[in-house]
This record gives sequence, C-alpha cells and structure tokens, in this order.
Amino acid sequence: MRNTILFVVYGIVLGFILSRSGFTDFSAVQSMFLFQEWYLYAVFAAAVVLNTIGLQALKRHGKTMTGEAIKLPAHRPVTRNNIIGGILFGSGWAMTGMCPGPMIVNIGEGKLYAIAALAGAVFGVWLLGLFYDRLSGPFGLPSLDNYEAGASKT
Repeated sequence: MRNTILFVVYGIVLGFILSRSGFTDFSAVQSMFLFQEWYLYAVFAAAVVLNTIGLQALKRHGKTMTGEAIKLPAHRPVTRNNIIGGILFGSGWAMTGMCPGPMIVNIGEGKLYAIAALAGAVFGVWLLGLFYDRLSGPFGLPSLDNYEAGASKT
C-alpha cells in the first residue's frame, strides 16, 4: 500500500510539472517541433540532466526508493530498430503533440482529443503484437519469451 501511495504522489507531481511546463499544450509542442519556440527544449534538457543525476544517485545507492535492487541493462549500440522506433515515436509525438506521459495528463485536464491519441497508441501497440512474429525475422527483433504483460520474468 505504501508503494501505491508513493507512486500516486509521484504521478501527480509529474503530471503537475508536465502541465505547468507546457508539455500538455499542443500549440507549444507544435511550435517546438517547428523550431519556432525553444522553451520546451530547455525544459526537456533540464529533465534529462535531472534524470541523469537521479540515476547516478540510484546506482550508487544500489536500491530504488521502494527497496528493490536496481538492474540496469548492459550498454547496447544503436541499431536500425532503435532508429525505426524513434521515427515512429517521434512521428506520433509530432502529429498528436503528445508522448505517453502528457497524453495521460491531457486526459486528466479534460482534453478529450487526448483520448483519440491514447486509442491510436493502444492500437499501434496492438498492431505490433499482432505482427511481431512476422517482423521479428526481417528486423531482428528480440524474442518476447522472457516478458509477460510488460514485465521481465528475469
């Protein structure tokens, strides 16, 4: 129960920060992608720096705030799959003005168009699941045998 409360509080804080910083404003995100406004790039850079500092602190501590051991993946080189995935993710972000976090915050703010974006994201994940076996060979995708409902079995 303690972890649930902790995660709800973190979610509320993240939602507040995303909302106040402008990441839930479609026109601000659109202006960012059109290189007309640079403010959100600065916010994004600050988030990367803070996350890097936080990750380094967690690595030194060796545990998460909930007491779980930290398992970080080994460094992997950038592959064709990363590039294709980045293009798909970025295209969806540019078209909707939302990545997954702000998408949920937009729904919480009562912006109904975000529900359509969420439906599109869910549909895209469903399509990937439907065609994963056919795509895994040509694209060299890893096996999903070690995963169950989004969580690693290892």
